[in-house]
Amino acid sequence: MPLCWEMRGCDDEMMSRCPHNVPGEPCPADCHYAACFRPTHVLAEDISLILNPERDYDASVKEICRVCEHFLVHGPAVSERTDASPRQGNPNRFLF
Repeated sequence: MPLCWEMRGCDDEMMSRCPHNVPGEPCPADCHYAACFRPTHVLAEDISLILNPERDYDASVKEICRVCEHFLVHGPAVSERTDASPRQGNPNRFLF
């Protein structure tokens, strides 16, 4: 069973024509179909939770999951990755 952060909000037909469906890129938070209405979805306010460098942010297919407490607490860690693919995205994500 897929976890909530592994599912996009649109079906296969919509993904085939969606301008946001870029390989390796998450669905942007401002996309109508990326909205999450699950009872587990709570925006995180704890900055240490949001900036946890051990969390595997690439596991979420939607940007909105990356600031959701449920994903930040229960999501996979980088150390749990089973494939040898490098982390995508900005390697300096946590540098200000």
